[in-house]
Amino acid sequence: MRRGLWMIFRWPLLVALLSLFGLISALIGDEVYDLLSWLSLGVPLLLLGVVWLRLRRSKRALG
Repeated sequence: MRRGLWMIFRWPLLVALLSLFGLISALIGDEVYDLLSWLSLGVPLLLLGVVWLRLRRSKRALG
């Protein structure tokens, strides 16, 4: 199956934009902006944990 560029890069692009938003909001202001930056910078870490757990489960099912 051939995938287009959008199908390949949509999730990495979304994570990059979310991280950029978090970094810029941390620089802009305080209070609400700090909360937004923590939340938006925490999402990629949460996604990393989810993918890591899914990979471990699939390795257990195979072995």
